[in-house]
Amino acid sequence: MENEKQDATVIVGGGHAAGALMTALIQKKYPHEVVLVGEEPYPPYQRPPLSKTYLSGEVNEESLYLKPRSVYEGAGHQLRLGVRVENIDRDNKTLTLSDQSTLKYGRLILATGSHVRRLNAPGSELKGIHYLHDIADTDTLRDQLSPGARLVIVGGGYIGLEVAASASKKGVNVTVLEGAERLMQRVTGVEMSSFLYAKHSGSGVDVRLNTAVTGFKAGDQGRVAGVTLANGETVDADVVLVSIGVIPETALAEAAGLSCEDGILVDEYVRTSDPSILAIGDCTRHRNLFFEKMQRLESVANAVDQARTAAATLMGEDKPYDSAPWFWSNQYDVRLQMVGLSQDHDERVMRGSTEDKAFAVFYLREGCVIAVDAVNMPIAFMVGKQLVQHRKSISADVLSDLDVELKSLI
Repeated sequence: MENEKQDATVIVGGGHAAGALMTALIQKKYPHEVVLVGEEPYPPYQRPPLSKTYLSGEVNEESLYLKPRSVYEGAGHQLRLGVRVENIDRDNKTLTLSDQSTLKYGRLILATGSHVRRLNAPGSELKGIHYLHDIADTDTLRDQLSPGARLVIVGGGYIGLEVAASASKKGVNVTVLEGAERLMQRVTGVEMSSFLYAKHSGSGVDVRLNTAVTGFKAGDQGRVAGVTLANGETVDADVVLVSIGVIPETALAEAAGLSCEDGILVDEYVRTSDPSILAIGDCTRHRNLFFEKMQRLESVANAVDQARTAAATLMGEDKPYDSAPWFWSNQYDVRLQMVGLSQDHDERVMRGSTEDKAFAVFYLREGCVIAVDAVNMPIAFMVGKQLVQHRKSISADVLSDLDVELKSLI
């Protein structure tokens, strides 16, 4: 029995990366027992619907689960939920858990994800100020989004805008406060930011750019009553959502002496500085065969792709992680699909028109397609994945010409 425990492969975390890895190991008929240790009481689940269909009540909790708990246990693996790993003893390959038990591992995979970035400002501990990261967060927020309520969202990124869309459709009065010059400035270009601004404004959302938040105003019984701005104004609020990004969860890895730098550092086989420990998902910073520099990606696609690489590594297969990153967002009737990283582009090409509500923006660097943002144009996204992955050189005239079939460019 002791040998079995020592041979166990332990996954720390219960998000998409952890669930995808367990699924891949089951499919590959991995010969060792797998034990997943998750701090939340749920089996591995999807987080994207938390700000969309789960928040709106269109889907229930069980639909978020990647697999029913019985699938993992039926394959001979364990889920230890509602318990946290407190310490990694690398010398003895032993984990100490929050319930005071210990767990031996042969191989260890850290899928610890991230935690929300907090806004430390006067009044930040008032009731009614929310962050959205897990099922419990969404459950609590949903209960307060009644028609006519005043919701102020601090942050105009993916989560903030998705919640704005979900809430406004429920009759909630929504204000979005963004400190940057445009929405989603970190991840997209001017055309897409302008389109999203118009979409939200046209749907009744009060979007304010270049707006710095300085604190929160208290109301009755310790509840938030408003958000104070740097210009001296106060925006009235019944509910506040702070959505200003996430921080990789590296505390456990750092305490164990693993190499970390804005994420747990891993190679193209998702190996950490300890050969017995892998890391996958939002918590990692990596250089795969696609990137020119180390990157940290917060996306389901990255979590799934790294999980597949981890499964191959555990099986002794040679399968480096070399996928082009991709992302998506649903807001109102907008299906935004993005592939590649557009930050270093030197040219942008529009295909179609924002007025048609179906268009794409191609981002080029030295003539090569490095990223594509597509709105309600899945063919542009699918072709874009190939163009970006293979670093295709396509002229701007060809990309913008609607008479040229996109499929012909592959």
